Amino acid sequence: MTRRVLLVDDDAAVRAALGQTLDLAEFQAITAGSFVEAKDHIRPAFDGVIVSDIRMPGRDGFHLLDYARETDPDLPVILLTGEGDIPMAVRAMSAGAFDFLEKPCAPDDLCTVIERALRTRALVLENRRLKAQLETGDPAARLIFGISKQAEALRARVRAAARAGTEVLVTGAPGTGISKVAEVVHLCSPNAKGPFEKRAAAGLDRAGFEAVWAACTGGTLFLDEIAAAPVDTQMALLDALEHGGARLIAGSVRDIAAAVAQGMLSSDLFYRLEVMQVRIPALSERPEDIPVLFRHYVAQAAENAGIAPPEITQDHLAALMAQDWPGNARSLMSAAMRFVLGVPEEVFQARDLGLAEQMAQVERSLLAAALGRHNGRAAQAAQALKLPRKTFYDKLAKYGLKPETYRRDG
Repeated sequence: MTRRVLLVDDDAAVRAALGQTLDLAEFQAITAGSFVEAKDHIRPAFDGVIVSDIRMPGRDGFHLLDYARETDPDLPVILLTGEGDIPMAVRAMSAGAFDFLEKPCAPDDLCTVIERALRTRALVLENRRLKAQLETGDPAARLIFGISKQAEALRARVRAAARAGTEVLVTGAPGTGISKVAEVVHLCSPNAKGPFEKRAAAGLDRAGFEAVWAACTGGTLFLDEIAAAPVDTQMALLDALEHGGARLIAGSVRDIAAAVAQGMLSSDLFYRLEVMQVRIPALSERPEDIPVLFRHYVAQAAENAGIAPPEITQDHLAALMAQDWPGNARSLMSAAMRFVLGVPEEVFQARDLGLAEQMAQVERSLLAAALGRHNGRAAQAAQALKLPRKTFYDKLAKYGLKPETYRRDG
């Protein structure tokens, strides 16, 4: 996480003292004596935060705040106020300041607010990076995450499968995201603007298959666990492939060659599918991709829950990389959701926790999620959970939750 702080104060002695405080706290202080000096540092790409005095000759802290908000509405600005300037500080908060402190402020108070602002800034920039990744490049680059050689090879194979125009077989261990990769193949193909339908092959009878195949005309049909399709459906599928109209992508977590040997899958269908295969590597084969995926899932989970994404430390990422993840991306996604909601992994891993303890952890996470979704408005959160207001506040006190922690505006 960045440690950069732009410190703006026209009083040289105060500026020097505050700069020394920041240096001792291992922040990287950039000092400026006026708005004009500070202006060149205030950019959308600035990865730090701003601490500025309100009262300065010429263009004051309010002008700096307005300029910063116009440049980047998510750039945290912490304002320092003199004695008797509290009404001005309240005005600043309503104008979008991240926080304010009254001078002289205790070093611990200043550093605590800066740390919180830096975490917020780091998360904003990370979310922007992920969004840019999603909005640029081809679908394989946007939707298949990872920095490993295996991830790059998977993207290349997906692109090749999309260009081939043949039937495709997507395989991988449980939880690797077979249906997602199948959809990316579709999105990279000339049929991308056509329909894309997903169906479980198990229990899909001939009539059901023929209906969905017709609905996929000009597009793609994904059949999950192809070896589980009824024999009659497999015959109908072979007929449909001969006549065309749509493209087939099949998925399987099992060895379909073995399914052919066991008489579960038509050999003719197998021969058509084996021409173009896409295998998804397990997380155990590419641990360096775990931090990338986890950050993405945390951002998604936080957005869905209406909660600011929590800080992800390097120690936490290292612990994730050390795990086996037999459930692959699916279990990593679940871990990200628990992380965002504040449900400790011990609830799911430790066997010595009783039911009451586990239920308490879950209850706390639900209260936190409700506060997050309603921007710290306790009355609305209580109503959403269908709890009397007093009961809701009693539970907040029980778990040490404060509504103001979940407020995202001034």
